This record gives sequence, structure tokens and C-alpha cells, in this order.
Amino acid sequence: MKLIVGLGNPGAKYARNRHNIGFMALDRIASDHGFGPWKGKHQGSISEGRFGSDRAVLLKPETFMNLSGQSVQAAMRFYKLEPSDVIVLHDEIDLAPAKVKCKTGGGHAGHNGLRSIHAHIGPEYDRVRLGVGHPGHKDAVPGFVLRDFPKADEVWLDDVLRGISDGAADLAAGDTSKFLNAVAMRVNPPRSSTGTKRPKPVEKTAPPEQAPAAEAAKSPMQKLMERFK
Repeated sequence: MKLIVGLGNPGAKYARNRHNIGFMALDRIASDHGFGPWKGKHQGSISEGRFGSDRAVLLKPETFMNLSGQSVQAAMRFYKLEPSDVIVLHDEIDLAPAKVKCKTGGGHAGHNGLRSIHAHIGPEYDRVRLGVGHPGHKDAVPGFVLRDFPKADEVWLDDVLRGISDGAADLAAGDTSKFLNAVAMRVNPPRSSTGTKRPKPVEKTAPPEQAPAAEAAKSPMQKLMERFK
């Protein structure tokens, strides 16, 4: 069983923030894969379901971002899970928009949600880093991640969320290569080849039946002159 956590802040005010891309991803997974209705449990919202025969629980902590670890720890205790059973999807300012990468363990890089999870369960859990871009200066980061995605980002954002949903079963199974390939197929779909071989030019020749007719049309004098050319 896997506990798949999406990070964000609760409430309509934050729903479309860059910081809430983790919530958005879980909403798409739950909808596309027929998971159960969202219920308030473990200081968050959970939705339960399966990828084939594999059971999974989706968790959106509602403690606000900087206390996310409390909710994750509570859910882990209830389901008797280890950190290796946890997958966290979160916004990543150090990745360009639409870039997605996976990692296990390591630091929290100043992300308040990850910092809290580290403090409660340690660092040895899986993460899916969802690129949202960087504002250019570290002082601008808080305002940047707490602003909504602009309309110009809607196309790539929808592609990323669809790709995450497409590959969710592979992610839960631990096959990150297949998962990332599913995302890539949405973000950068293969282009159909436009190069086609040109047909060989057809030589124009008179139909065979026309040659005797042309010969028959010649006068006896023309035929005689051609013999001595």
C-alpha cells in the first residue's frame, strides 16, 4: 500500500496557487482513477482507491503547508506504514515549469512542507518534484509560490497533471521511469513524421497502340526519305 501525499494549503483562496500543485495532482488522480470521495481524516483530506490490485491512499494535509508533517505522520500511524511507503508530490522552484523529477531522500531545500515532513518522519520517503519556475530572486519566492498560475501556464499545467494521472499506477508501483515517460508523453508528445518519400516521376510515353497508327499516317514518300537519313 502507498500513501501518496500532495502538498498545498487548504481553502479556495489558495486553490490555484503554484504552492498547491500537489493538491491539483491528487485531485486529477482521484477523478481519473475512480477513487472514493474525499473525507476529512488525519488532519487532512483522504481518498482511497486502487491501481489494479494495489491499494493506495491519497492525502491532502489541511494543516497548512508548514505543518504538513503532522498530517502525514498521523496517516502513517493509522495505516501502519513506513517512510518508504510514502510518496510526496510538491512544487519545486528549482525546476523549470513543466519539468518533473523524482528522488528519494535528501534535503528539503528550504521547502516548508518538506521541512515539516522531515521533522516528523525523517527524509527517507519518495518525492515527485513538480517544476513551477523561479521568480529570479530568493526574496520573491514566498509571494511567487502563493500566487495563482497565470493563464499562460494553463496548457502546460494541464498536460503535467494529466501525465501524472496517466503514470500514477507506475509511480505507486515504484517504476519511476515509466511514470516520467507518461508525463513526457503528455508534455512533449511525439510528433508524427511529415517526411514522405516522393514518388518517382512517371515518364510520359505514347501508348503502344499509338505508334503503329502514327507510322501508318506517313506517306510512301516520307517512309522512303526516312530510310536514306
